[in-house]
Amino acid sequence: MQQLEYIELFAGLQPNGKPAVERIAVKVLEDDSCELVRSPAFVKGIASGDVVKLNKEDSSFELVKRSGNLAIRVFAREDIQQLNDDLTARLEKLGAELDLENERLLVYTIHVSCGFSTIEKILDDLVGEETESAWFYGNVYDPTDGITPLNWWQEILEQK
Repeated sequence: MQQLEYIELFAGLQPNGKPAVERIAVKVLEDDSCELVRSPAFVKGIASGDVVKLNKEDSSFELVKRSGNLAIRVFAREDIQQLNDDLTARLEKLGAELDLENERLLVYTIHVSCGFSTIEKILDDLVGEETESAWFYGNVYDPTDGITPLNWWQEILEQK
């Protein structure tokens, strides 16, 4: 089994203006590109299974290949354990993996072929005002404006 390594990728700017990085587990490939082992919590635009080339000087990256996976992030104001239990059980039935969990954050990876409407129904049923939580896609919208769909999934879904 290939040993995991960790890289640091630029995740945005902190309130003080300094760059923030996220440490991410990867498999380093023969050409020195890196395949993500888990979806990141804060780095936008990528998910588990994606392949990136790292610029070590500034922790930026170039996306080399998409895996077809969606990254989903769930944030909560209070302890997230009950939400974790309910949500994880339902998403795992679709083949999702829980990549990261702590008391206020869950990060899931799920293949886009499960369908946006199916995934969003589950999330909308359990995440929201009642549980003082919110969910976001990590790699569906342009990281710059957060609104424009990237549409990378169109080609993947056409092949199905």
